[in-house]
Amino acid sequence: MTRPPLPPFTAETAAAKVQAAEDAWNTRDPERVSLAYTPDSVWRNRGEFLTGREAIREFLTRKWAKENDYALRKQLWSFTGDRIAVRFQYEWRDAGGQWWRSHGNELWEFAADGLMARREASINDVAIEEGQRSIFGARVPGED
Repeated sequence: MTRPPLPPFTAETAAAKVQAAEDAWNTRDPERVSLAYTPDSVWRNRGEFLTGREAIREFLTRKWAKENDYALRKQLWSFTGDRIAVRFQYEWRDAGGQWWRSHGNELWEFAADGLMARREASINDVAIEEGQRSIFGARVPGED
């Protein structure tokens, strides 16, 4: 199985890879999202360390059970060969109704088949008022 676009990346294919990741994560479907990673993919997400697609699926299931109304935007920061750097923001509401905006950076490394073999994510959360929200659902085509 391959997951185009494949490395080595160009500006166009790196941007397409980032948009595909954003689109998938906005489905909040742990099974679908986990299939973008190698079976032995290694992750660091905040202070949590994961190895393998099953661990990723379990992590995402926990994440989206907690982060209600999750909506994400990713932006290509840089790329080279088989690596992509991304900055992102997402908004979500906790069980108590508090809205949050999470800001972060990701470093991605891909296998030759286009599956992600490594993901390093640093994330900070900021409490916001509902009226401060700026991300609503999946990206509309042409939205910046």
